[in-house]
Amino acid sequence: MPEERRARLTPDERRAQLIATGVNFLADHPLDELTMDVLAQRAGVSRPLLFHYFDTRQGMHLAVVTMARDSLLRASEPRDDLEPRDRIRDTLLRITEFVRQHQSTFHSLVRGIASGDPAVRRVVDESRDLNAQRLIDAFTELGTPDTPALRVAMRSWVAFTEETLLSLVIDRDEDPEQVVRFLEGTLDGVVAATGALQLG
Repeated sequence: MPEERRARLTPDERRAQLIATGVNFLADHPLDELTMDVLAQRAGVSRPLLFHYFDTRQGMHLAVVTMARDSLLRASEPRDDLEPRDRIRDTLLRITEFVRQHQSTFHSLVRGIASGDPAVRRVVDESRDLNAQRLIDAFTELGTPDTPALRVAMRSWVAFTEETLLSLVIDRDEDPEQVVRFLEGTLDGVVAATGALQLG
């Protein structure tokens, strides 16, 4: 009996497959090294096919970074069934575990994007804004006033957390529980400080 022919992918499925191949590339390489030629070779497709799906190298980078960012956001989505304090701790533990399992991808998102295309940087900034908003939601639920100072503090603390995870989890392989306790302490300190700052 002849072998069944492999089902052809739809255009959306093919595009998703190509993007996933690009995200996998970030496991070992910075984003800047991901060219159309490299992705075509890894995916086993022609270079013109990639231009059909992405138009430009920048468009391909944007799609890859968006998928990587969305993976991080899904992995760290707060659990609605937890109280605010437990929700924050649970989220930090899951982000830390994501970083441990996807070190190069996280490194590319946080540091490798700095010199990239502005549209790509906006994708990463959107994730920072969303993570900051998640923290604001938790602390306002705990009774902290939603002030401009709190918003500035949470956005800055998210950037601080990214650098902490790079330094302590990736570079030093510190114990995740200790890292999370450290982050919780700094978070409480930052939130407490916002009460003394009145912004217009």
